[in-house]
Amino acid sequence: MTQPTAIIGVVGLAVMGSNLARNLASREGNTVAVYNRSFEKTEALLAEHPEAGFVAAKDYTEFAASLARPRTAIIMVKAGRPTDAVIDQLVQVFEPGDIIIDGGNALFTDTIRREKAVRETGINFVGAGISGGEEGALNGPSIMPGGSAEAWESMGPILKSIAAVADGEPCVTHVGTDGAGHFVKMIHNGIEYADMQLIAEAYDLLRRVGGFTPAEIADIFAEWNTGELESYLIEITAEVLRQVDAATGSPLVDVILDQAGAKGTGAWTVQSALDLGVPVSGIAEAVFARSLSSAPAQRAAAQSLPASTETWSVDDRDAFVEDVRRALYASKIIAYSQGFDAIVAGAAEYNWDIKKGEIAKIWRAGCIIRAQFLNRITEAYADDPELVALVTAPYFADAVGSALPSWRRIVAGAALAGIPTPAFASSLSYYDGLRADRLPAALVQGQRDFFGAHTYKRVDREGTFHTLWSGDRSEIEATDTH
Repeated sequence: MTQPTAIIGVVGLAVMGSNLARNLASREGNTVAVYNRSFEKTEALLAEHPEAGFVAAKDYTEFAASLARPRTAIIMVKAGRPTDAVIDQLVQVFEPGDIIIDGGNALFTDTIRREKAVRETGINFVGAGISGGEEGALNGPSIMPGGSAEAWESMGPILKSIAAVADGEPCVTHVGTDGAGHFVKMIHNGIEYADMQLIAEAYDLLRRVGGFTPAEIADIFAEWNTGELESYLIEITAEVLRQVDAATGSPLVDVILDQAGAKGTGAWTVQSALDLGVPVSGIAEAVFARSLSSAPAQRAAAQSLPASTETWSVDDRDAFVEDVRRALYASKIIAYSQGFDAIVAGAAEYNWDIKKGEIAKIWRAGCIIRAQFLNRITEAYADDPELVALVTAPYFADAVGSALPSWRRIVAGAALAGIPTPAFASSLSYYDGLRADRLPAALVQGQRDFFGAHTYKRVDREGTFHTLWSGDRSEIEATDTH
């Protein structure tokens, strides 16, 4: 039998799994066991990185035997049935007290189901969101583990050793029980969708209205990256826009097909938010924008539809650039505010004790949405842990307020010129709806009561009421049917 020499193992050695295993092995004191369904991939990893000192296993029994107790294994395989299959295999060779960590992009409700089932065996199951892509997995990701407090006590030091570091603090925290980690990672990805769409809309405006070339826009984004918009996504956008296609000599962005793909986490965010009754309109529009881009038949059929008769010309290009920048920042604030609203609602629904300021902290490095202003979010929740809406925190309220004239000019100008800005526009509409002292929802309730007797409440007295629309139209007290 193999001597139990490894302190942690990795199952699944595709790019993410391999890089995470290398990250683990590079930390002092870590010996890492590795297993892949295809042993050829394991052999290739060992040959390419002999310095890692990996302990290779040909089957699950050998893998389990190579791990010191309590055994800890991170699964890095495709979400869904492949993950379930690996869990089933590990449960057969692990013992009570051991830990199985799913580091993939699993749907959080699947994680809740898996944790409950595995818990009955005495084995700890942890759903851990891992963000940062291939580079993060290798050099330090942001890690969002759920699971039990017992599991966190055992695996916490290992995860802290491989996580990204921001201001001297590792970007990992125990998010909450069962599916909390994967839920927060899902929301992270939803915000990522919105952030990317907003940046794309800013690029489109700068190019179509401002008349800037991709290289010039790259310089604009690089400049923005030195201020309050400083972030990983702004940084890489400048790099993408600078890239020239070797085959054609054209900007690479001009030869990439304008059909955006998606892996599903953005849609999960929107679906979950709908179930929780939380508006995440900026995220939703970003998801829908990708769907629209990937509908070539409909887009081709719509080419003959009437276009705008308005043209948008700018006399002061510098002022226009600043308007776009401010609109982007304000819309970005809304995306994060909506995302944290969803986290709050999810925590309440599933009884998770999620500390919002800690989430902002661990997103400051390693993850895709890492950005300077996450420090501001941490500060906002430190100042007011019960903050009802992030956008109402003094810093963010002031930032949005100062950006508001620019934001309105950009959204209005785009609408008149027929330039789609779904994320900018929906974010502004959400902001105006949130701050409105009265919404037309009163009429909607009246309509619902008329056709479905769904009842309504009044502004002038307590209780629930229904109007006898098909009778004498008198009002009666009723049972609330919402």
